[in-house]
This record gives sequence, structure tokens and C-alpha cells, in this order.
Amino acid sequence: MRRGDIRRALLSALGDGPGHGYELINRLEERSGGVWRPSPGSVYPTLQMLEDEGLVRSEEREGKRVYELTEAGRTEAAESPPADDFAEHGPGRHRGLRAMRTAGEQIGPVLAPLVMAVRQLSMTANEDQMERGREILRRATKELNQILAES
Repeated sequence: MRRGDIRRALLSALGDGPGHGYELINRLEERSGGVWRPSPGSVYPTLQMLEDEGLVRSEEREGKRVYELTEAGRTEAAESPPADDFAEHGPGRHRGLRAMRTAGEQIGPVLAPLVMAVRQLSMTANEDQMERGREILRRATKELNQILAES
């Protein structure tokens, strides 16, 4: 995930209402269909930066620091591209990965490393790398179907 994406994603998540850090992490994971879960190490510093910029304010509620958008934050969130798509570099463009991950969990440990590699690729790869990854998956699918045709 690129630096600007987490910023935009947090502004968008806060557009749904106030929340503490782990609530926001969970909202973003839900928006990505379970494909991406931002780390606390990226969320909390970004929240602090947004607060320093006056886009977010926080207060202690029931022992937790709860963040909410300021008027300036609402304006910036409204002017940004939709964060649930994570622009062209984020996990929103790979909605089918949730189904793939679920299938990997059902099939078991043989497929799990492949699913995790695809997940990592979807979060960090440039377009050339994504195309190479898609081609590998197309070839693997073709070969698996050839095995099935032998039965």
C-alpha cells in the first residue's frame, strides 16, 4: 500500500463515523473484502499526521483514543477518489482474491502459500508485475484443467 493510499483510506473510513484505531483497521479490511488489513504501524502514524494537519481530531473515550473528521477532513475526503477502490494500486481492484483466499483455506496448506503470494502481489506489484502474475495463474489454471481432462 502506498503512503497516500492509507491516508485516503483512513479519511474515507472516518467518513463512516468516528472510530478508534482498530475499528478503522477493521473497516478497511471489510472494504477490501478481507484482502488487505493495514498494520497498526501504518495506521496510527497516519492518524497522528492527519490530526497534525487539522483533518482529524481525537479524544479519549472509555479508555480509547477515538478519531473523527474535522470539517476540513470531510472536505478533503469528499474531494479524494473513492478509497474503497484504493485507486489503481490497492486491493480494491482484486475483489476476486477474497474468494480465492477462502478456497485456499478450504483446500488446505498446499494452496495457502500460493494464495498468500497472490495477495502480496496484489498489494505491492506494479502493472507489469501484475500482468506477469496473471499469466502465471492462467498457465497454472490451464495445466490443472488438463489434469482434470485426463480423468
